Amino acid sequence: MKHISRRKFIGQAGCAAMTTSTILNTLINLKALNAAALSDSDVIASGDYKALVCITLDGGNDGYNMLMPTTTDEYADYAKVRTNLSVPRSNILNLNTLNTPGRTFGLHPSMSNITNLFNQGKAAFVANIGTLVEPISVQEFWNQSKKAPLGLLSHSDQLQQWMTAIPHERTATGWGGRISDMIRDMNENPDLSMNISLGGTNLFQTGVESVEYSVDPNGGIKEIFGYNNDWEYNSLKKNAIDQMLDRTYTDIYEQKYANTNRTARDGWLTYKEALEPVFLNTDFTPKNDELGDITRSMEWVAKMMAARETLGFKRQTFFVNFGGWDHHDEVINAQSNMLSELDHAVNQFQQAMQELGTEDCVVTFLISDFARTLRSNGNGTDHAWGSNVVSIGGPVKGSRIYGKYPETLDPNQNVMDLGGGIIVPTTSADLYFAELAHWFGVSKSNLETIFPNLINFYDYRTAMDNPLNFLTI
Repeated sequence: MKHISRRKFIGQAGCAAMTTSTILNTLINLKALNAAALSDSDVIASGDYKALVCITLDGGNDGYNMLMPTTTDEYADYAKVRTNLSVPRSNILNLNTLNTPGRTFGLHPSMSNITNLFNQGKAAFVANIGTLVEPISVQEFWNQSKKAPLGLLSHSDQLQQWMTAIPHERTATGWGGRISDMIRDMNENPDLSMNISLGGTNLFQTGVESVEYSVDPNGGIKEIFGYNNDWEYNSLKKNAIDQMLDRTYTDIYEQKYANTNRTARDGWLTYKEALEPVFLNTDFTPKNDELGDITRSMEWVAKMMAARETLGFKRQTFFVNFGGWDHHDEVINAQSNMLSELDHAVNQFQQAMQELGTEDCVVTFLISDFARTLRSNGNGTDHAWGSNVVSIGGPVKGSRIYGKYPETLDPNQNVMDLGGGIIVPTTSADLYFAELAHWFGVSKSNLETIFPNLINFYDYRTAMDNPLNFLTI
């Protein structure tokens, strides 16, 4: 990679501080858009329930060892560029794709359940997807005639951009949070956040007004420490906490802190009562206890959904973080173990959705910082750009690969290879997000409000189809 320098990639980020200026200037007043969003009869049906479940593969999943070409010539190119990291053809699980005539694909051998879901029409992939400001070629990238995302190859920048959908600047709100700001009035209880996190505070669910409610995958709903125990002076402590949280502060930071903790206090009391009768037959025992937080997280997502009617939810988003994907070393063994647990967690969750009768109401989608380089660094891979992601659920038009999987992974023939096996995305993440948002309840006319760069890839004013057309809307 003689002509690719860290300065070339990372230097684009500069020293810009995190800002909400573009959001606040561009988004108009989100509350004023609620009525418009909720009146879209083609999207919102009276009494319906929908949920988005975002699983983040934190660290950068090697997407080209997850979804692989299996036709003779394409597999030969794949094996040639991946060398010691290639998965043997005989181990790859075959996909029955409906929209790739003359081309065949398969999944990593640790993904047998997702393979079955795909072949049953309940899962789909989006190929060579990534964060983009506008369509860009290799030549346009190098001569800087088109804008590229800030901080390429940077974990913090790239993962942030998957969560904000604003790759040209750093901002403090995520697209899930902005959607929540827009349509949260659909839910009956305004005091309960529609955003539930199994991964702590996160940017994806942070809006101008919306915040996430955090649930511990290993402990569930947590109260304020000591708030409701049997200690002799508990009533004094409880009253003191209540007084601090319920008062009005002139300092906006103090008020925000109090509001967040008050939401946690009130949420615990409400969720505790609603979840007490919830029981699931689906077995969420992890395959590997050391990696089991992803499976335990998905169990809590299912439990929260089971209480949706009691809690008055018609719309919910869930955030699940699965870290540890930065495999600069031992990528073969590490990815195999992690994909196995992910595959298990997703499958058990789908079984729970069938048990709850919500399979057609929920879309689970994966995101990750970026792909890994196609070329081996010896025993692992380094940071790259375009990758492959999967979405699962009843609304998914499955057994299909959307986007454009490179016709060859041979770096000498792949026109989107920047060098070293770093592939420029041909599908913008905005298209993926916008369709999820539209299915969830955001009208086409309001999509650009949430995704300011969407117009560079999809003109909602004239388009007859949906951005990628991978969901039934």
